[in-house]
Amino acid sequence: MRALFVLILLTGVILTSGHAPASPLSDISAEEVQTLHTQAAQGIAEAQTNLGKLYHKGWGVPQDYAKARQWYEQAAAQGNAKAQFSLGALYDNGHGVPQDYKKAAQWYEKAAAQDNADAQFYLGSLYDNGHGVPQDYAKARQWWEQAAAQGDEWAQFNLGVLYAQGQGVPQDYAKARKWYEQAAAQGDAWAQYSLGVLYVGGLGVPRNYTKARQWFEKAAAQRDVRAQYSLGVLYEKGQGVSQDYVRAYMWWSLAAERWDASDTSAADAQDKVARRMTPAQLAKAQRLASRCQTLQFNGC
Repeated sequence: MRALFVLILLTGVILTSGHAPASPLSDISAEEVQTLHTQAAQGIAEAQTNLGKLYHKGWGVPQDYAKARQWYEQAAAQGNAKAQFSLGALYDNGHGVPQDYKKAAQWYEKAAAQDNADAQFYLGSLYDNGHGVPQDYAKARQWWEQAAAQGDEWAQFNLGVLYAQGQGVPQDYAKARKWYEQAAAQGDAWAQYSLGVLYVGGLGVPRNYTKARQWFEKAAAQRDVRAQYSLGVLYEKGQGVSQDYVRAYMWWSLAAERWDASDTSAADAQDKVARRMTPAQLAKAQRLASRCQTLQFNGC
């Protein structure tokens, strides 16, 4: 589940009118860094938060988690939700501090109570995994619902997973589809692949291999190896498309290059279909795979 991956969502915000550097934080000038230092020293919480972000990411200054934490703490003490979330992320990941899920949860809760969608998502993830809090799928769902209502695509995807697996809720593929569709509409490859799985299996929707292929194609264009593998299966079996060993080989070849080395499923499928192909077909499949990579998986 996506919730298992703890990532830091730090978007490059700029200060509001009267306090804003001209550049995004990721491309900030030395002069603008100095301005932020001055404003932060004056107790301006947003400047403290942004200065913490610079040290956190190493933008315009040497990366320094300890300094990031110090500036975040000053802003968080003033109730700044972004700083509270960022402190939670430091403790969640053990950056500049010993990893401490309990403290991460405490800071996430403060930010989540102020409707910070990132904090709501990660707090839900802590409850999903039982990190720093008792495992509680119902509370995970509640926090993810709040984040999802603000358009958080990862929360939308995770809600789809809860309903698909029946974790903390009755299993309901129709509701899973609803949440996957919301995340997929925002370009989430995991959700796009999952919708394809629902259509292949006829789970919560009538079985429809054509729609499955369309969703797999969207995810495959984002280098999702599961979707690439699944497209190979559809072409090999002629489900939702005309049977085409060349295309099956192409997709399995692409998937095999990035597949987990401990799992030979894609490579085995590629070898199996190769035995049914002519040398000319194999050469064509290899050209198509190379072209697909050149096109960065768009228009394969």
